Amino acid sequence: MADDIPIAHTPPGGYGATFPEPVLAACTEPLVEGAPDLRGLWAVVAAERGGQPVPGDDPILTYVERIEQCGNRIVDMGGGTISDARADGTEENGVHDVWVFDYTTPLHVVASYEDEVFVLRPVGLPGVEVTRRLDDRGRMIWTRPDGGGLVATLERIGDGAGTPLNTFYRPAPPDGSGGAEDAP
Repeated sequence: MADDIPIAHTPPGGYGATFPEPVLAACTEPLVEGAPDLRGLWAVVAAERGGQPVPGDDPILTYVERIEQCGNRIVDMGGGTISDARADGTEENGVHDVWVFDYTTPLHVVASYEDEVFVLRPVGLPGVEVTRRLDDRGRMIWTRPDGGGLVATLERIGDGAGTPLNTFYRPAPPDGSGGAEDAP
């Protein structure tokens, strides 16, 4: 069951060049009603910011993430961070980790499933909603208003097993200023 598996957190400096082992692999609890099935490894195939397509060399086009789900629990790994939460609409059971921009600034996010959409609302940022939903072709549509009005389309490229390459990895510079300055 999801309760039997410890909460995962981003390691100092992010998880690096490969994804860690899956967190919820042993969980057999069925998804809660209303949860979109976002499980798997996803890659961005198209993106726009502010309603305009991103240039071909935009780093977001190299982004890959893994999503695991079990019951109302969801673990989203991408850009070097691990967001592990209960999608129950409470701050207590939401994400308590770090921002992808520097891997150190605390991040607290309320997670919920609303009408087949996974919604994240960062605490202290009223009106900001990051969403993930499936379109009619089974692609994931990811919106991030905090990423310059990012709307990314991702295709499922695998089941997420093992430790796939983190194509979005940005090592921290020697000055310690963080490694994901281009991260969405």
